[in-house]
Amino acid sequence: MRAYKSKVVTPIRLPDRDERAANLERAGYNAFNLDSSDVFVDLLTDSGTGTMSDAQWAALMRGDEAYAGSESFARLEEAVSDVMGFERLLPAHQGRGAENVLYGALVSEGDYVPNNTHFDTTRAHVANAGAEPVDCPVEGALSGDREFAGDLDVGKVRDLADEVGADRIPAVVVTITNNSLAGQPVSVENLRAAREVADELDATFVVDACRFAENAYFVREREEEFADASVAEVAREQLSYADAVVMSGKKDGLVNVGGFVGLRDDPELDDLFERARERAILYEGFTTYGGMAGRDLAAMAVGLREAVEERYVADRVAQVRRLGELLADRGVPVHRPTGGHAVYVDADAFLPEIPREEFPGQALVCELYREGGVRAVELGSFAFPDSDRPELVRLALPRRTYGADHLEHVAETFEKVAERRDAGEISGLEIVEEPEMAELRHFSAELRPVGE
Repeated sequence: MRAYKSKVVTPIRLPDRDERAANLERAGYNAFNLDSSDVFVDLLTDSGTGTMSDAQWAALMRGDEAYAGSESFARLEEAVSDVMGFERLLPAHQGRGAENVLYGALVSEGDYVPNNTHFDTTRAHVANAGAEPVDCPVEGALSGDREFAGDLDVGKVRDLADEVGADRIPAVVVTITNNSLAGQPVSVENLRAAREVADELDATFVVDACRFAENAYFVREREEEFADASVAEVAREQLSYADAVVMSGKKDGLVNVGGFVGLRDDPELDDLFERARERAILYEGFTTYGGMAGRDLAAMAVGLREAVEERYVADRVAQVRRLGELLADRGVPVHRPTGGHAVYVDADAFLPEIPREEFPGQALVCELYREGGVRAVELGSFAFPDSDRPELVRLALPRRTYGADHLEHVAETFEKVAERRDAGEISGLEIVEEPEMAELRHFSAELRPVGE
């Protein structure tokens, strides 16, 4: 049962099939290039696409737009301290702005940065600093046999240190939940182990915390030590092992824009904080607004507190599970258990006739739009070139936005795509044009069906 009622609505329309086909061709078979008005159910991302609460809208109206020393900043600073446990705050316009601030201050040419699995912008920021992003997921992460498949393999981090030298590893990063590996959670036990290995290497331990509340919910469900704890208590505990967090407020901050870097009030982090602070002023704005309007700072302060409320996060995870069940019941190969923000489809298994070099995941994304006006995103060989990542298609649910009928429509769309697949009507894709920075090509590259 949903925990919300609607107060404001936005009309949406489903273009007819011929119009959708024309839109797809005009977009270069890249869902990022589609107009929002031409999309019926938009599952491209859960980043900044959710619905704010009435309390957040009220906070928006009370925003203090002072350039320096804003009251809105003080409210956000207090919320970050109370909810997440970090006393030093550097706001940014969104998560990738925060990544630029922190990793630009922390990482240098020739460094190596291990992560449970880098997401696209994280990987790009590390590479842009001249360092090598190294994925260290646990073995068999997507086998379905692990309750915490998002964990960092600390043994791989130690092996990396033995190979390149501990002095070339300035940071150990853990992303919660692990977006690139089907949104799977990370255990507190694993975060403790990551803290230990970071201490061994004299490295800064960073948690990418954009989905920290969803991760806390899974910890409470699956890690016996926390069975009687609240989501809010688990949220603080899991973050207590980090020196710093990078946060996109557009996820578990429940806002449409904004992010921040949070650091401990620790003398050993003073130099890092000052370097990051200088970058924040250079790239984002003064340290008490960081590229955000005061009203957005105020809305995020409320959103962080709402994100760890029991009813909210239970409703959030349940809706994602429901979509996973609807698809699995129709024979769609989804990764189970589902994560907290999205359902991930195995495109290799769904489109077995399309070879990897013809991007089966991107082909599935295109067919979902063609058949039902559903926009999703590929997280496989197209998004992550020169990698051995699985061919996944992510269906990311915006927070507090869609209802049961929208989920049914997505499931029915998969049925239509399956009918075309069985009739041999789906072809692979080839790249026509792509940007120079391969790590970000899926945002703007253009493709066409093979053979056209």
